[in-house]
This record gives sequence, structure tokens and C-alpha cells, in this order.
Amino acid sequence: MTDPSNAAAMREASPFRLTLEQQRKRAKELLAALRAGEPAALQRFHRRHPRGAAAAPCLAEAQLVIARELGLPSWPRLVAHIAALEASRARIRRGAPPPDGDLPTLHLRCGCDIAPGLRAAGFVGAFLDYADPLCQGPVLPGADWLEARIDFLHRSYGADAGLDRAAIAARRRREEAALLEAARHPRVVLWFEHDSYDQLLLARCLAAFAARPPARLELISPGHYPGGTRFIGLGQLPPEALRLLWAERVPVPAAMLALGEAAWAALRAPDPRPLAALAAGTPDLPQLGRALRRHCQELPWTGDGLGLSERLILQLLAEAPRSAGAVFSALMLEREPLPWMTDLIGREVIDGLRRGATPLLAGRFEGAERHWAGAHLDLTPAGRAVLAGERDRMTLGPPPRWLGGVPVPGVAPCWRWDEAGGGVILA
Repeated sequence: MTDPSNAAAMREASPFRLTLEQQRKRAKELLAALRAGEPAALQRFHRRHPRGAAAAPCLAEAQLVIARELGLPSWPRLVAHIAALEASRARIRRGAPPPDGDLPTLHLRCGCDIAPGLRAAGFVGAFLDYADPLCQGPVLPGADWLEARIDFLHRSYGADAGLDRAAIAARRRREEAALLEAARHPRVVLWFEHDSYDQLLLARCLAAFAARPPARLELISPGHYPGGTRFIGLGQLPPEALRLLWAERVPVPAAMLALGEAAWAALRAPDPRPLAALAAGTPDLPQLGRALRRHCQELPWTGDGLGLSERLILQLLAEAPRSAGAVFSALMLEREPLPWMTDLIGREVIDGLRRGATPLLAGRFEGAERHWAGAHLDLTPAGRAVLAGERDRMTLGPPPRWLGGVPVPGVAPCWRWDEAGGGVILA
């Protein structure tokens, strides 16, 4: 758990808290570097500017590059965004009325990361933390699915969290009961970002609300947010940004509820083809389709038998041996197309590559620190062969695992992701 004072300090220094003075300075520095012919500046210009070349650049062009690096299409849009942030922060400072003060509200989130930020932003509604990494482990179709989840959470994370099975069971049953009772609140607002961790939990919530919807059900689900680092989740954002996102919430109509039901059922099915079909496109919830596709990509792929996260990890280590913590950081900040892991999930995936009949990773601890992130990792010969496409991991006895309702055994044949076809096959 993050220390509240540390979390507050991180929000105060957030790379998503932009100022116009800061960005004007960065644009002038970039312009000077471009005119000096510095290779890194020329590369930035080429990557972000539609002209793609830096012949006689001007300040307006450098400003455009800065805006696009921050995730906005133009400098005027960046200026407007910064003005909105500053106005939102000023409202917080002067104690403006609570954004959710017009109606008793339940804020529902898959984690407690934004709870302090909401309070700092002036929100007064109740908060429900409904968190279960459905993106990993079994999510079964039967009525006892929750018991299977509790067993998985205890087995995989209980020791690290310092929780026994009884404590994990009490928490998950409490969360599930609170979800099923959430409709008693006049307004429920769902805060879920774009990755598979969040979107699979969103599907679970929508399926629950399809049976008993609250009077008002609304969704806040950003796919990106302008800032000086990669947007991974809502917990990165300062209070004024959360307050701005409140204005972007949308109602959840019947079509969204039906889509959530369909995704929840498909996630739990032992045959992944319905889930892959949904991943092809979900117009009513565009981010859900992308997240479902990313989830399906964790199946063994045709050819090498690696899930996408496993492949990305092996590729990082093929470039250079490094610590498990450095692998996880590079994966989330650079390589992962749709960051979805927590650090504990990252540890589980890395450990899976170190286990099995023929491990693909070897590791050792350097110094006295025995935390998993300090393990120094390198590829085994088998790992190099699988990454090169010379071996199929499913012939090397990987540890059995689950992906939703789909068992992934330690042998072939099994369900696999076909990247070229954008679907799944049994092979």
C-alpha cells in the first residue's frame, strides 16, 4: 500500500500537471536544438511533425511537436488544456462546490488509487474499490466462480500481500456484495481506463448492473491523457485532472449493459472464439474491444507458443540481461502496447518463464536483497531458441495456467492466438 503522504507528493509533482511557461520553454529548447542539427531533436521532429523534415523550422513547428509528444494534436489544444487544468485547480483551492454534490453518488473503481485524488478534488460521494485481476487466472462459468478466484488469489498473491485465504475471501465477498447492492445509490459512476485489467472488470460490473441498473449509471473511461510520461492509469493523475474528467462522463445505455454481459460470458467460456469475435470490434464501448484483443494475445501464439507479454519480456532480455524490476519497468513504459499489469502480475509472468520442464529464463539475486525485482535475468538456450522461432514453447512443458475460462495446459494441442488472422485456433 502506498503511503498517503508519498502519494500526495507524487500527485503534486505529477507529469500530468502541465504549465504553459514550462511548455514554452521546452519548445524554445527544441527549436534551438533543431537549428543546431542535434540528431535527437531531428528525430523527434521527424516522428511528430507532418512535414517530417526539419528544414528551416520555426517556433510554431517546435510547439506542434511538443503538443503532439504530450498527446494533443496542436499547440492551441495544448494551451486550452493547460488553461482548463489551471481553472480546475483554482476551483479546488477556493473550495468550489463538490462536482458530485448534486446527487448522492457512488464512485466505483478497480482499486483505491484515485480515492485520495477524488477527495482532494472535492468529491464527496461514497467510494467502492472492486479489484480482482480477472485478466489473469481462472474465471469460470459456474456459480462457484468466486471461490475459484479466491483460491487463485490466495495461491498467487496471498504471501506477498500478507493475507491468508480467509482474509482474501472476506474481502472479495464483501466487494461482490457491495457491487450487487450498488444500484441502491441514486448515481453510480464507473472509473475505468483502457487496459484489459480495467476493461474486464468493467465488463463484470456492467453484467451485474444489467440485472439491476441504478437510476443513473455513468462511465469515465479515458484512453489517454496529456502528460510528460506515458498514460497508464487514472492513479497517475492529479486532482484537477480527475475533476476535468468528471465533465467527460457519459451515460451507460442498455446497449453498453448488454455488451458487458456478452463480454463477461465470453470471458468465462472454455472456448475463446466468442471472446475473439467480440475483440474484433465493440462500437458501443470501443476500448473494450481493444482490451479483449490484448487479453486474447496472452494465449500461446501460433508458431512459438508464447503469449505476447512473454515474448516482449524475452525480447527485452535478448537485448541485454537486466533485473526483473528493470524488465517490468521497460515493459510498461516502452514495449507493452496496452499496459495492463500490476507489479505482482509482472512477477507471475516472469516466474512462469523461469519454471516448467524447460525454463526460458535463468536468474540470480545480486547482493542481499531477495525481492523478486532484484533478480538478475538472462535467457536460457531454450529461451533464445523459442524467441528465434526455432522451438515451440508448448513442446517444452510450460507451467499450466488459465486465461479466463480457457485452460492453457503445459502441452499441445491448446487454444492459440493467430495474429495474422486476428482470431484463435486449436493447435
